[in-house]
This record gives sequence, structure tokens and C-alpha cells, in this order.
Amino acid sequence: MMAAAGMFQTTDLIAPLRAQGVQLSREQVFRLVTKTPERLNVEVFAALCRILECTPNDLIEIPKVQSVRPRRVAGAPEASGPAIGELRPIPAKLHRPHE
Repeated sequence: MMAAAGMFQTTDLIAPLRAQGVQLSREQVFRLVTKTPERLNVEVFAALCRILECTPNDLIEIPKVQSVRPRRVAGAPEASGPAIGELRPIPAKLHRPHE
């Protein structure tokens, strides 16, 4: 989006952001452009949309969810194996050697 707006360095955003009333340091702008932010101020987000002449959807990338197979746990019964139903273990009977 920046390249389409003629901005090829992260510092190219500093002046337009200030013109929009957003004060960010050079380092903050660099992190904003080069990394995926964990959170973003709505005023900064709106200013970016106005500067880059785009919609919020143009700046947000929805992560694709991949199906994850459940991990097998050691000692756990197979998930695809037969169910035991009404079967229950038989209590053990201990016999002493002299009995």
C-alpha cells in the first residue's frame, strides 16, 4: 500500500502521520510497517487509511486457520479403536505361594 502511494521507506510515513495529528517516533513507525502489530490505536489506523487512501480491509490480513490434528498422548487409547462399551476390568485375586 505504501509503494502504491509513492512511499518506499518507513520514514516517508512520519510527516503524513504528523499532518494527521499522530505523533510516532521513527522507531515506532518502523515497527508499525515491518511487523504485525499486536494492537493498534484506532486514531493511527484511521490516519493510515486516510494517508494511503484505502479502506481498513486493505490493511488487515485475516489469518487463515489450518486444521490441526489432535496430538496423541502416550498411554491413551486410540481414538479410532473400538469402544469398550459395558466391558469392565476384572478385579485381580492375589494368592500367596503357600495357599
